[in-house]
Amino acid sequence: MMTHDKAEPGEIYCDYNATAPLRASARAQMLAWLGDQTGNPSSIHAAGRRAAAAVAHAREQLARLIGAAHGEIVFTSGATESNNLALHAALAGRPDAALIITAVEHPAVLEFARARTAPLVVIGVDHHGHLHADRLAAALRTAPGAVVSVMAANNETGVLNDLAGIRALTREHGALLHTDATQLVGRLPIDVTALGVDMLSLSAHKFGGPQGIGGLYIRRGLPLAVAPLQRGGNQERGWRSGTLNVAGIVGLGAAAEDAAVHLTTEITRVRAIRDEFEQRLTGTIAGAFVNGDTETRLPGVSSVTFPGLPAQAVLAAMPEVAASDGSACASGSLRPSHVLTAMGYAPDDADSVIRFSFGHASTAADAWRAAEKTLDAVRRVRGAMAGTTPVNETGPFRHAAVPLTTGRTS
Repeated sequence: MMTHDKAEPGEIYCDYNATAPLRASARAQMLAWLGDQTGNPSSIHAAGRRAAAAVAHAREQLARLIGAAHGEIVFTSGATESNNLALHAALAGRPDAALIITAVEHPAVLEFARARTAPLVVIGVDHHGHLHADRLAAALRTAPGAVVSVMAANNETGVLNDLAGIRALTREHGALLHTDATQLVGRLPIDVTALGVDMLSLSAHKFGGPQGIGGLYIRRGLPLAVAPLQRGGNQERGWRSGTLNVAGIVGLGAAAEDAAVHLTTEITRVRAIRDEFEQRLTGTIAGAFVNGDTETRLPGVSSVTFPGLPAQAVLAAMPEVAASDGSACASGSLRPSHVLTAMGYAPDDADSVIRFSFGHASTAADAWRAAEKTLDAVRRVRGAMAGTTPVNETGPFRHAAVPLTTGRTS
């Protein structure tokens, strides 16, 4: 039976897309390393060799999860660094090449792209969150040999991109393909060898590993010179200098192995939890709906619009529920979600969206409690906005008998 870290009493954790709870196996392996071992993997003495062996084992564990060879994995501090390193290296050998991205990429890709002076092409998406493949094809025809970066799964909506179809287009036009698979790895099966992507970024903390450690897959045989972001001791075959974070890498490896073993059952269980959660909300709250393609998305992601209700007010009314009014990766931003606006949402509508995300440690009971808390929060916020629910000392809003539905139950 799989165990996991416990949340704080009363807290309902529904923010796996921000970070997943540490898997018990990852914690155990990290504590064992921190408690009983030491050594720099670059040292040749016995302690160093033990550290190097631990790193090598974790590299194998991660490689198996994504269908790669161990020599194709570079350890980094996380997907932000991996994204920057991948695009920096790809463009170093093609300095005049166009960079083609989608309008809904993670800020780690968007901000890198905006900082360049070379040609940039941004491909839009439809209302379901899917990129316009015809526009990508047209861009590739006018910019052969481009570098293309398309995320595997969107961090806000969970919508999946057709990487196989995109890879066919990029191969036809001699382009390199990088994918930010941060949200996909450990949640859905992926085989980078079969898929044929050139580079792939990931972070351990999205699938139950520790924060601050990630990886970059670089396809063997890719005509790409080593182009590090930082200079130093030539670790990671020159790609990423700096003493390796052995405890973090060990935790990443353990989480990768655990995710691989339980992937099939986790997908089925998490999808069922999410679907029941959504049915409870959309079947009870008038006008509430799920954003993006509800079929081709991650199993645990639920992006829900509550029309006319500020997401921050709803979240404030249910402090026990850990969810997000957008992406936690854009901390402190007061701007509407660039993902939702790219999908055609008006700013006010984008501000009424809450992202709930479930994962390996979620339970049906947690999701049910989260739904009940959300229903109550919506009721109270609506009442407050209608002037029938004053603020009192027991919480942001008092309970008001304001109907959630308008006679519709589905």
